[in-house]
Amino acid sequence: MEKRGLRHHRGRVGEALREEIETLVEGELADPRIGLVSVTSVHVADDGRSAEVWVNVEGDDTEADRSIEGLEAAREYIRHELVERLKIRRAPELYFRLDRAEQAKARVEELLEREKRRRKPRKESSGD
Repeated sequence: MEKRGLRHHRGRVGEALREEIETLVEGELADPRIGLVSVTSVHVADDGRSAEVWVNVEGDDTEADRSIEGLEAAREYIRHELVERLKIRRAPELYFRLDRAEQAKARVEELLEREKRRRKPRKESSGD
């Protein structure tokens, strides 16, 4: 069983990494492949040597793929900046993952709304 303090430490480190990576992505990376990207979360591995960086990309799958490609090309620069800004000895190895949770949520809401509209006329006609 993992110690509670260690789990909270990893959570705080993950949040600090998320904030700094988001700052870098939003204003300091000049790669034209990187579009409108927001960092949704960072999950640090148990040993602290690696981290999954979950990003949401506005646009279609082609734009998302290009943005992930640009982020992967900037990986070492981002790691270097994290060491400098967070005053840590070694930044974890970063793995960028596409977070499609927002799109999935929007799709579910759209389907629920469509079903609601479809059922509404039936209820009104059955009441007569």
